[in-house]
Amino acid sequence: MYKIAAIGDQESVLAFEAFGLLAVPCDSPQAAAKAMRKIADECAVIFLTEQLAAQMPAEIAKYEERVTPAVILIPSVKGSLGIGMNAISSAVERAVGVNVFADSEDA
Repeated sequence: MYKIAAIGDQESVLAFEAFGLLAVPCDSPQAAAKAMRKIADECAVIFLTEQLAAQMPAEIAKYEERVTPAVILIPSVKGSLGIGMNAISSAVERAVGVNVFADSEDA
């Protein structure tokens, strides 16, 4: 059975344990990349804070074409950098051919 994990700073990921997810506190992109490699085969979804993701694009790219794990970027307790929403918007646009998240002013 696949697991769901959350990787990020301790304050951002510990709450995920309350929902039965694997929380993996990491304080550097190197530690986060190592953790991702370690748990990738046993996880269906890995939530990763945007702050760490911004510092490790090459590591995240390794998982883009894989079915599992799906790497989902989330804001940390420090706030959003917007890269998670941009990634979802881009994936949806590739899938359906139109940016469904665009404001009417952007269209």
